[in-house]
Amino acid sequence: MQRPIAILDSGVGGLTVVKEVMRQLPREKVIYFGDTARTPYGPRPSDEVVRFTQEIVSYLMQYKPKMIIIACNTATAAALEDIRSMVDVPVVGVINPGARAAINQTKTGIVGVIGTVGTVRSRAYEDALKRLNPNIHVVSLACPLFVPLVEQGNFRSKETMDTVRESMEKLKDIPLDTLILGCTHYPFLSETIQEVMGTGVKLISSDNETAREMSTILQESGKLAHGPELPIHQFFCSGEPKMFKRIAQQWLGEQIELTPVVWQIPKIG
Repeated sequence: MQRPIAILDSGVGGLTVVKEVMRQLPREKVIYFGDTARTPYGPRPSDEVVRFTQEIVSYLMQYKPKMIIIACNTATAAALEDIRSMVDVPVVGVINPGARAAINQTKTGIVGVIGTVGTVRSRAYEDALKRLNPNIHVVSLACPLFVPLVEQGNFRSKETMDTVRESMEKLKDIPLDTLILGCTHYPFLSETIQEVMGTGVKLISSDNETAREMSTILQESGKLAHGPELPIHQFFCSGEPKMFKRIAQQWLGEQIELTPVVWQIPKIG
């Protein structure tokens, strides 16, 4: 039996990574955990984020995953190394893949990063970018109002446009050509963010690069899934499931309709 890939996030944001994993590796079984009862993670102390992440990983390990993806920038910044020391399977975060994509994209060497308070405070993206190119100029901005919009399913509205415009006003006068969406929730707002920033700024989401890194690791270790049957994916959330399900179906589209989904509300925290 093929072992699954476990993907976790503070809420629905990691579904952006799930969608890309399903696109690139359709034979891989995904088990996904969204901690919707305790979202957002961004304003929380890092030790609390570490504890929450450890609890979710402990829960997911009963399904014997062959890999864990921390599809949350805040949790990646705070807990990646702790989780790697906790389990005996590969653990992939979303920060380094996003940084690599931004370095490959920028022409001016001026890169913006928007993220949660916790991610920006950690300077994880700045450190990752400067490891790749010490001459890169990084401008970071916390946008704490974005995650609640996404968790409410409010992707395109006047409120969303007003919030994005006001939150990102400080970046408008900076000549950046590349902007990292440093939270997996933010691609849900990418159309609005692009409209505010203009077509001259390339938006970078880590979902594509994270799935590609995951694929490389599995291929090199001989653990890619094979066989004619498509997998049955499993989704879990810690909070009220109706909104989570609606957003998941809207974002993943046919894939969520074509495969049976097991919904459970784990008791954690």
